[in-house]
Amino acid sequence: MLIKIKPLSVNQVWQGKRFKTKAYKSYEKEVLILLPNSFKVPLGRLEIVLKFGFSSKLADWDNPIKPFQDILQKKYNFNDSQIYKAIVIKEIVKKGDEFIEFEIYEKN
Repeated sequence: MLIKIKPLSVNQVWQGKRFKTKAYKSYEKEVLILLPNSFKVPLGRLEIVLKFGFSSKLADWDNPIKPFQDILQKKYNFNDSQIYKAIVIKEIVKKGDEFIEFEIYEKN
């Protein structure tokens, strides 16, 4: 599944301890619109594959995981505590070509 949006870093998500930033609120709204309604998350233990297309080589591979995962939970009504395995891939792309790609499987 490919989503054409620049991944949002966890550093951009929280303002102080508990308040979502304007950037995160905007990102969440846009991602929720872009995620397909037809995608179904399997029941039980899950495995997730996340691929983030960054335009900066300095981007940390792990920063966008939590905000994106939280949005997936909200859209598809599951709990991320069900995720038992994750594969995260960082890819460098041209500025303007940022993306997020994901798959969620039932873990064997």
